[in-house]
Amino acid sequence: MTGFLNVYKPAGMSSAAVVNRVKRLVKTPCGHMGTLDPLAEGVLPVGVGNATRLFDYFLQKRKRYTARFRFGATTDTLDAEGEVIVGGRVPPFDEIGRALPAFIGEIEQIPPRYSAVSVGGRRGYDLARAGAEFELAPKKVIVDEFRLTAQTAPDEYEFTIVCGGGTYVRSLVRDLAAALGTKGYMTFLRRDASGVFTAETAVALDALNAENAMQYLIPTDMVLPFPALDVQDGRIFQGVRVPVEVADGQYKLYRGGEFYGLARVEEGLAHAEKKLC
Repeated sequence: MTGFLNVYKPAGMSSAAVVNRVKRLVKTPCGHMGTLDPLAEGVLPVGVGNATRLFDYFLQKRKRYTARFRFGATTDTLDAEGEVIVGGRVPPFDEIGRALPAFIGEIEQIPPRYSAVSVGGRRGYDLARAGAEFELAPKKVIVDEFRLTAQTAPDEYEFTIVCGGGTYVRSLVRDLAAALGTKGYMTFLRRDASGVFTAETAVALDALNAENAMQYLIPTDMVLPFPALDVQDGRIFQGVRVPVEVADGQYKLYRGGEFYGLARVEEGLAHAEKKLC
């Protein structure tokens, strides 16, 4: 069994726990394509079988979120699960909107202390829980869209965020609040899309079982954004570079109409890069 399950992760459950449940259902190695915090809900693509080898190809896929930020307070975790620290004002709607363009494009952000970022071989959240002092290095991320959509409570606002892999929404609320001269934290997060996977087509975790998992399995080649290349020269499947008359780049490789894996073409020569069948 190889392919993807577009699972809708419920809030209050870790991404690893979702993968473990799916693994028990399909009795095949599985892995998710991008962590969602336990507090968050939404799209969690799960690679099944050899599809897990495609993790690197999904790292830079665009993700779309709906998030709610509360202003006038923060927490040690920057989300609603942490200890609340009151302090700061609640900015008005228009003022928040005017501050958002500074966070669009390629920006630098420091990951939250409570995160899976490794520091000296230990996870940030383990160090933070132990009360250790440590620093996290800033990293560059891409934010394509950061839009204020509604005021949901006197001190809470809702946003739409489209960003690249590795972006921390909790860091966005921290930095946005700081730019507004106040404090803030995330109260709600839903991933509405991850690449081609959307919430509208996701299956609820509780709806999956051993009998119906296959009907929700998406063939690997259907989610890859590369053109197809069907090569008749069998040497390519033995590690030999073979001539082809297509442009250089990444391709989905087929063998007699059957999906084989990924190929790369360079200077008119194609080679099989990753076997997925």
